[in-house]
Amino acid sequence: MKLYGLGPTRSIRALWVLNELKIPFEFVSVNLPEAEHQHPEFLRLNPAGKVPVLVDDDAVITESVAIVLYLAEKYPSNGLLPVDIKARAQVYRWMMFAVTELEPPLWRIARHTMVYPEDSRLPAEIALARREFVEMVTVLERHMQGRQFIVGNSITLADCVTAYLIDWANEDGLLEDQPQLLAYLQRMYARPAAPPRIAAAFAELQSGDNQHN
Repeated sequence: MKLYGLGPTRSIRALWVLNELKIPFEFVSVNLPEAEHQHPEFLRLNPAGKVPVLVDDDAVITESVAIVLYLAEKYPSNGLLPVDIKARAQVYRWMMFAVTELEPPLWRIARHTMVYPEDSRLPAEIALARREFVEMVTVLERHMQGRQFIVGNSITLADCVTAYLIDWANEDGLLEDQPQLLAYLQRMYARPAAPPRIAAAFAELQSGDNQHN
């Protein structure tokens, strides 16, 4: 099993699940700044030119949420995807909430602060996206009152998908009024199977770049 990815990206979600499941795998680093994701051999795996990509024998799975669902269904004994249909529906609900309500405004902020060329960045978009994110993350903040995990009493895919976004939001200074989520973030990344946090992954990337210069 191979996971193609790069440190501070959605690869973190797949890496987290692989670690929680204790599955042997090879991590294949894809150098996005050097445009390795546009090389023909990588585009054969994912024509969209995005990471992560999971290769398991003849199965090639793209999209981070599809990857974690595949892994949890293939290795069900860990309970990352509950057997009970109602609990499983709640896991689906919160995964969808994360990728449709929380992730898009974070990406808008990133695009207008560092991804787009400077003459294409719109400060008004950043302000709007920050407001939209805070409105939606407050829903999760209220949900987490009295809870250790997003669904049930143990870690599920909902946590593996969402914790990465909460870390991202914290990097952007968007959790100042979200004490439940700040505590949740610390608990999640204290787990033995937790991947590196975004800041650490960026630092490792920059360190590697400096060694090559």
